[in-house]
Amino acid sequence: MASEKWKAKSAAMGQPVTDALVEYAQPAPGMRVLDLASGTGEPAISLASRVGPHGHVTALDLSAGLLEIAEQRARACGLTNFTTQQADAHSLPFPDNSFDLATSRFGVMFFAEPRVALQELRRVLRTGARACLLVWGPFDQPYWQNMMGVVHRHVGGPLLEPGSPNPFRFSESGSLSAVLRSAGFNGVEEETKTLPWTWPGPVEEVWEQAQAVAVPFRPLLERVPPEKWPEIHAEVHAAVRKYSDGESIAFGASVVLASGKK
Repeated sequence: MASEKWKAKSAAMGQPVTDALVEYAQPAPGMRVLDLASGTGEPAISLASRVGPHGHVTALDLSAGLLEIAEQRARACGLTNFTTQQADAHSLPFPDNSFDLATSRFGVMFFAEPRVALQELRRVLRTGARACLLVWGPFDQPYWQNMMGVVHRHVGGPLLEPGSPNPFRFSESGSLSAVLRSAGFNGVEEETKTLPWTWPGPVEEVWEQAQAVAVPFRPLLERVPPEKWPEIHAEVHAAVRKYSDGESIAFGASVVLASGKK
């Protein structure tokens, strides 16, 4: 429900990150591309427009509901070279050597066993094909610190539950490269970039969106006593307002890009 409510503005906020991954991946006309953990459709939709009518993009995700949104968005763009596949990244339903390129935006850090999933990804890639991944940099950046960081300062305890999905799993330099190498990829590269991450709306709205969609932080949010919420809301609004021009909120995002070849 949250993904549906915020899909347009979330897409606008994430577009520069999507664009950066697409440019990094260097898709060419005619390529067959697999996008893992595609969610509501990016970067799969952007890739489909780049590989052209003789290419094809498969958007894969565990969630049928998110893929339904992706299909609607692809149809709205008039794409005929785009399909979705509900499946687990740890057990891909494709033959060996099926794809010329693979991508994943904000996905691999949530895989239960990243090395296993990346081994599967390598299996379905053709020789010489690249896997191009994008994950979050550290928690210590404006988007996270000025919202979930404020909550954490008020309630204490673990920021994330032990063993739960961790958006910052590969934020440490070299950690994503290491798992790519352990999965058998060669020519591994990694870089950290700061990209635009701008919410096209008011402060109160981006805070509402963050609470709705940030699933790994739900246990943290649930620890807030009801009487604390007014103070937290006020503090978050004040902190986020520093990045607002009155119409949009320019946080910036620190992300890690990494790639490897089969």
